[in-house]
Amino acid sequence: MTPARVLIIAGSDSGGGAGIQADIKAAAALGAHAMTVITALTAQNTREVRGVHPVPLDFVEQQFAAVAEDIGMDAVKTGMLHSAELVELVAGLLALVKVPVVVDPVMVAKGGGRLLDLEAVDAVKTKLLPRATLVTPNLDEAEALLGRPVRDRAAMEAAAVELVSLGASAALVKGGHLAGQPGDLLFDGKQSYFFSAPRIDSPHTHGTGCTLASAIASLLAQGWDLAPAVERARLLVRRAITGGLVLGHGHGPVNALADLGPRLELGPCLAEMDAAIERMEGVPGLGDMIPEVRGQLGYALPGAESAAEVLAVAGRITNIGPLLKAAGPVRPGASSHVAKIVLAAMAADPTMRAAMACRFDEALVERAKDLGWTVGEFSRADEPPEVKQREGSSLEWGTTNVIERLGLVPEVIFDRGESGKEPVLRLLARNPGAIVDRLLLLAGQGALS
Repeated sequence: MTPARVLIIAGSDSGGGAGIQADIKAAAALGAHAMTVITALTAQNTREVRGVHPVPLDFVEQQFAAVAEDIGMDAVKTGMLHSAELVELVAGLLALVKVPVVVDPVMVAKGGGRLLDLEAVDAVKTKLLPRATLVTPNLDEAEALLGRPVRDRAAMEAAAVELVSLGASAALVKGGHLAGQPGDLLFDGKQSYFFSAPRIDSPHTHGTGCTLASAIASLLAQGWDLAPAVERARLLVRRAITGGLVLGHGHGPVNALADLGPRLELGPCLAEMDAAIERMEGVPGLGDMIPEVRGQLGYALPGAESAAEVLAVAGRITNIGPLLKAAGPVRPGASSHVAKIVLAAMAADPTMRAAMACRFDEALVERAKDLGWTVGEFSRADEPPEVKQREGSSLEWGTTNVIERLGLVPEVIFDRGESGKEPVLRLLARNPGAIVDRLLLLAGQGALS
């Protein structure tokens, strides 16, 4: 198998947290092959940059030619380019390629050391930006490139538009240092997107910019569209920050390999789902426990943050007489509907990773209460208009609404439907085996343990 090839043109971080070292880890975590053109050696750790040793320009060019002539590339990412002469050289080399180019205009290290000469900023604007498929400045870098403050969302959008006017095909202005909740603003030349998520309280953020840019480049190399690539790369960075490494006495490095965690659990989670479905299919009398629109069982991988990381039954769960039957195999991302329920539950309690859609019946609700379960109800009539207008948002809203009112994730959440929407009862639990246990109890075929 030939992996996607990403050529990274950047400096080396002797502390292993940023630069080429972070770039390689991000590419590897996403299944890409990283090649390198090292532009400078730095003597740095988690607290400071003690020295920068530039690589001679002719050797930078020699590295690029060696890779280009033999291996080739599917995307390029540029990082630390410390001088105007180096920026101009790299811009000239990039004129020879016809693949996506992600430009990370690295200017200052996390510890405060300057990594780009002041006179090189103009070269980045005039020479490098016109080569960029995407440029990814943080707020400080955007201000340096444009010569004006960029400190709120409106200014970020204006900055992204101006960066595109300077020649970049798209711009992602990173707002990690925004007051309040952080977010990133992407302008692709036609449309703006704002990506936001709660701030992660961690000092281990060294290498976030390098990791994000290289992750985006790796996904573009694999044929992803730009906006989904940015969203997926942001997820990798969030996991990298959460799994940051406690090293040194300053800003510890992010850990891009933490993104592999959910995927390493795919096999065991698939086995759990298969075992649960086999149990359900073997019990007569469960056929009437699913709604007319058929049932569904979902199970999130640990740390899941998207529907693509929630396992579900392709084609849903149907019934053949008194028996339940999975219409297809278990696959990641097979159901966005059950994924919304599971992800909303996980936002409140990360251990509550499974859910199943069942038939609504007042008798089943009363039996759940008799079993001592916590039962929550939401009404679609209370759904805010802006939620109702977004296709598929009702289940996420309804699940979150119940959890917030109860202060916990209940065993059962139901709604009574509305015109064109069948009432549905949903079971929630930590894993699919526990879902089957609850299904059997609800159907009167199980025993309390």
